[in-house]
Amino acid sequence: MTAVPDRFVALFIDADNAPASHIEVILNELAALGTVGIRRAYGNWKGERLNSWERVLHEYAIQPIQQFDLTKGKNATDIALVIDAMDTLYARKVEVFALVSSDSDFTPLATRLQADGKMVVGFGERKAPAAFVNACSKFLYLENEIADEEPGAAATVVKRSAKELKGDTRLVKLLRNAVQAAEGDDGWSHFGRVGQHIANQASFDSRNYGYKKPIDLFRATDLFDIEVRSHTSYLRDKRRNKAVTPEPAAEK
Repeated sequence: MTAVPDRFVALFIDADNAPASHIEVILNELAALGTVGIRRAYGNWKGERLNSWERVLHEYAIQPIQQFDLTKGKNATDIALVIDAMDTLYARKVEVFALVSSDSDFTPLATRLQADGKMVVGFGERKAPAAFVNACSKFLYLENEIADEEPGAAATVVKRSAKELKGDTRLVKLLRNAVQAAEGDDGWSHFGRVGQHIANQASFDSRNYGYKKPIDLFRATDLFDIEVRSHTSYLRDKRRNKAVTPEPAAEK
């Protein structure tokens, strides 16, 4: 992915509900989207829970925002983060908002930011509720950190098999609908238009299924024919090949 230096990215971290060990992955992902000019982490920094975050704050130029636990069971951190994000929406020219949390409380915020035409990138663990995941433009599960393919590197991504992918009815419907929507007169769909259709419709990242590149995910499902023409991929639903062709009329 090519970086977009003119884009301004704001990063908001719910440190109470996100692991610090993945901060490098998060910033690397966002660097491809633009300049991460706002970097804030919210939590009660007086306690010991956030020690792991304290160790990376200065290294990655993240501003800690203190929030005391004033009432047991009430999370002031969430409220402060939402207020700051909305202030940023109105006061700064930010194109991309990154929300790091696995908390469903940020679902309305993600929905509101998207309604204002902003790209919302979510980062969290697999326990993140589907409502929050789907409210983001795209969501990357932090357990899916992809290690560099070097000797000794331990990849944590488990690729889903064709059977598992086909068994995911939501995924299959999403992919097939996108291919159909981008279909040309010849029955083939330009992969770039397929990807754009998916991005416009749902929170989707092929790495959440164990595949670095979306085209590899399509290939792994074994549901589509794939052709490469002049370095550009085209897809076609294999069901088209199974359509019954009418037999020619008998000669009289």
